[in-house]
Amino acid sequence: MTLHQDDQYRPRFHFTPPQQWMNDPNGMVYYDGEYHLFYQHYPDSNVWGPMHWGHAVSTDLLHWEHLPVALYPDSLGYIFSGSAVVDRKNTSGLGTADQPPLVAIFTYHDPKGEKSRTTTYQTQGIAYSTDRGRTWTKYEKNPVLPNPGIPDFRDPKVFWHEPSQQWIMTLAVDDHIRFYTSPNLLSWDYASSFGHDIGAHGGVWECPDLFLLPIEESEEERWVLLVSINPGGPNGGSATQYFIGDFDGKQFFLDTAFAEVLNDTEALWIDYGRDNYAGVTWSDIPREDGRRILIGWMSNWDYANVVPTHEWRSAMTLPRRLNLRQTTNGLRLVSTPVKETRKLRREAIPVPQKITDGAILHQSDGLLAEIMLTVDFPDDYRGTFGLMLTNDQGNRYRIGYDAASTTYFSDRTESRQAAFSEAFAKNLHRAPANVRNSTVTLHLFIDVASAELFAEAGTITLTDIFFPDTPFTQLQFFQTGKPLLKKQLKMYSLQSTPE
Repeated sequence: MTLHQDDQYRPRFHFTPPQQWMNDPNGMVYYDGEYHLFYQHYPDSNVWGPMHWGHAVSTDLLHWEHLPVALYPDSLGYIFSGSAVVDRKNTSGLGTADQPPLVAIFTYHDPKGEKSRTTTYQTQGIAYSTDRGRTWTKYEKNPVLPNPGIPDFRDPKVFWHEPSQQWIMTLAVDDHIRFYTSPNLLSWDYASSFGHDIGAHGGVWECPDLFLLPIEESEEERWVLLVSINPGGPNGGSATQYFIGDFDGKQFFLDTAFAEVLNDTEALWIDYGRDNYAGVTWSDIPREDGRRILIGWMSNWDYANVVPTHEWRSAMTLPRRLNLRQTTNGLRLVSTPVKETRKLRREAIPVPQKITDGAILHQSDGLLAEIMLTVDFPDDYRGTFGLMLTNDQGNRYRIGYDAASTTYFSDRTESRQAAFSEAFAKNLHRAPANVRNSTVTLHLFIDVASAELFAEAGTITLTDIFFPDTPFTQLQFFQTGKPLLKKQLKMYSLQSTPE
């Protein structure tokens, strides 16, 4: 299907559905040279409805081929979020030794059961494919994991745990996580729970993920648990928190130092912007690649159904590589754009000799840009500085650093279209900074109607969407307070990746 590139808000290098509604990324799996991206999809409307699994594949995480809908609702319910794996040992018996199956694990959501106020309307089912994910067959004995009597019982993320030689399911259950084990993906046993009394609990827990990550410049590794929550995010609405610890095949143990951090801060977040939710990672990326890659839904449940797009709704974030890093504040999750994004660079943008308040850095009919701005400032500096997008309608979007409050901020309060939701442009969105030596680097991707900031080499990220009256055409530098000491700037214009 030809994408409607004349839609001024459709991203040019982020994934979007060809049409209609999209939310959580699902079932991401790498197999036979292809990255599979499934996603929550309602093909009959641009607002949330009976959930299907949309489907696309890519060889480079940038250019996507849209495939037919993979999973449709049936008598057991809608097809909610979940995961997919390569059953390489054919433990399920759903393939053969020569043709291991791809197995999708998902939540069935029974709308009739929900309407009648039962407590068992969410169960876990599976489907399998033996033709590289092109067609899917649902398991005839679904559900494989019945509901024990808890309304919110969903979003299975499954992986093979080599030390214990079994499958692990990480499941969001009301306000905590439960772990289940299985030898074959067909029968599941409860193993343990985590999170009743730790982390942010401002809303229901959703879309968990559990994986092992290396610590940079170290021989050590730690387990990371992602948990999305709605509402309860750091700047309102939905967001994703993370935990660092150990996992023994049955139970997740919080790292002692990380537990002490949570005693002071309640939660650490994978992204402090309003528009990165339900992110999970690809399974089965080859060992020789070695990366753990995440993608998130670039929207927020506070306004996702009413944003001013019509033929399509929602986009995904850029794919991001995850690592762990020891910082002055302790061990932290690091999120950086995958190396493939460098292929988007079309040409270097000339940098003006002087960069002062109001300096115009770049002008274009449609801003697609990557910017790396480094600023040194005096120890007593208390102003703000950053980058601003403008157009001839007087709309503006600002993103930068506030020295007085030691925070990064994203300001879409004057980006214009906001009447669709009181929650959209109410406040600045802030992220805590850990600035050392009075130096700040802003690494920013601009794609028509979104901004993704990677600060402090990826330990802080901030993602926001916006809807100007007409496309932003000008990129400016802004600052307040006393003069800054030194600035380094690199900019690239980026190419679009039409489907």
